[in-house]
Amino acid sequence: MYNAKKHENLSAMTTPEVNLKSSDKNLEAMRNFSEQYAKRTGTYFCSELSVTAVVIEGLAKHKDDLGAPLCPCRHYEDKEAEVNAAFWNCPCVPMRERKECHCMLFLTPDNDFVGDKQEISMETIKEVRDSMG
Repeated sequence: MYNAKKHENLSAMTTPEVNLKSSDKNLEAMRNFSEQYAKRTGTYFCSELSVTAVVIEGLAKHKDDLGAPLCPCRHYEDKEAEVNAAFWNCPCVPMRERKECHCMLFLTPDNDFVGDKQEISMETIKEVRDSMG
């Protein structure tokens, strides 16, 4: 059976002009979500904001490609199946149940890497993204 979505994904992988950056729309959406979720849960971003920026970019890129903010810090055999299972869609089950964020996006005050910020600018995220190539 022909699967247009898989064909589209294969074409994207072999085309040199593949966009490796997220859309501004989803980047802003994931930035807003991250800030609001941190405030609501009493968590903070990593003291090194480049970590926060990379994770938010990864969430936005997955939202572009998969329609959901799948955790960007894990390896998946089948990303679409993982999106449908919803366990690793941000906020993932470990974060919702135990405030455990594998990505270090949402850190509790007792974490060794916790910062004091619950906000990050689009400018900071884009600067980090652009510095990665």
